Amino acid sequence: MVASSEDTINIMLNPADWPWPEAVRDIFQPRGINSLVISDANEAIEVIQSQRIHTAIVDMDAEKANGLATIKVIRAHFPMLPCILLARDVQQELLSRALELEVFSVIEKPVDLSVLVEQLNRLFVRRFNIKIFSQTH
Repeated sequence: MVASSEDTINIMLNPADWPWPEAVRDIFQPRGINSLVISDANEAIEVIQSQRIHTAIVDMDAEKANGLATIKVIRAHFPMLPCILLARDVQQELLSRALELEVFSVIEKPVDLSVLVEQLNRLFVRRFNIKIFSQTH
């Protein structure tokens, strides 16, 4: 099932110090998914308040805002928004903190895009009953 035009799929991303926006555009654009890049946690809250966001993909190592801090702010306002965390150094401490914040998935960088698509597929099927990421395009 693909979402109707009334229910556009929006995925929020924080900026990164690598070609992240280009990589996700290659995944999302062919599926008709909007990727919204936010500059910081405050802008994330504004975006979530103004439109439906299906998931947030947050880079732990973003220069402007620590990924866990961004997720904490999101959780304070929108506790049910699924979040995926990308991190260069995935250690037990980070995994524990991510678990406390109920992060859906932690993916080690450099990101294998097939792993990201697999995690997005799991999330969208479980949370929204949408199989948009399991379809081949």
